[in-house]
Amino acid sequence: MCEVAEKAAREYVLSQLPSRRITVLDITVETEGAKPVSINVDVEIVLSPLTKKYSVEKLANEAIEKAFASVETHLRESICKSTK
Repeated sequence: MCEVAEKAAREYVLSQLPSRRITVLDITVETEGAKPVSINVDVEIVLSPLTKKYSVEKLANEAIEKAFASVETHLRESICKSTK
């Protein structure tokens, strides 16, 4: 699950900006518990000084949303496979 969330967040950020415009991209995903599972996603982005027209906060929040959506999809697919 952590890998799925991290990959989705990273792919989203890199789909919005080229990597050369990103100085720091740190994505942390933590899970706790089994049922229910608690997931925490933290995205830290520092952009190159040349990149001025992007809202880092908005980009990070959107990446977090993508991470949660990918985890939800992953869990739904896992449940469907286990019931077959």
